[in-house]
Amino acid sequence: MADVTKFRHSVAEPLGAALFDGCTIAVGGFGLSGSPFGLIQAVRDHGVRDLTIVSNNMGVDGKGLGLLLESNQVAKVIASYIGENQLFAKRYLSGAIEVEFAPQGTLAERLRAGGAGVAAFYTRTGVETPIAEGKEHAEFDGQPHILERAIRADVALVRAYRADPEGNLVYRKTARNFNPLVATAGRTTFVEAALLQQDYIDPDQVHTPGIFVDHVVRAPMREPEIERLTVRPWPTERAERD
Repeated sequence: MADVTKFRHSVAEPLGAALFDGCTIAVGGFGLSGSPFGLIQAVRDHGVRDLTIVSNNMGVDGKGLGLLLESNQVAKVIASYIGENQLFAKRYLSGAIEVEFAPQGTLAERLRAGGAGVAAFYTRTGVETPIAEGKEHAEFDGQPHILERAIRADVALVRAYRADPEGNLVYRKTARNFNPLVATAGRTTFVEAALLQQDYIDPDQVHTPGIFVDHVVRAPMREPEIERLTVRPWPTERAERD
């Protein structure tokens, strides 16, 4: 076991020190898969306002990032999709929240670039669409490209499956989604993990190196959230139907 650990009994104090009104928070997850529910609730409880949230989407009503919408703490969202959250869509259409749309791959690369220290990059995605309005254009190999700025967040919130004392992380299946990118893009990165192991994770199994992680807390126990339940009929039911 390491003498110095990034494990915390609670992140309330360091999270409170990192948050401020108007800060930018990058949040992992795709819908409800891999969403850091406990950390989002902690942000809500701190009561900071006028937040800019960077996330693939804002989850669903009343869950995950939906909590910050309900508490009126969000001023701007940078996302690629808003369709599953009715409150978010309503606030956007009424002009109550500023929304910056980014194609999903572009959003992922903007986060990756932020974590890699790349200030901006050119891409063909979004050329000749509203996404390109007001952005610098350049031609490469005879094709027009637009300049996209990297995203560097003040705070990053991440959900992992396993973590060790150094903050090395392993994600589980689909929950991996945006979490590795978000982890690198935060100036201060907070992680909730289902399993905190006292020995070091095998380096060949590490998904996010601990150098990107500042604080790790055990994820709260809760029933798995299913965004949209879809099931197949039992084989006997299919046979009877056919």
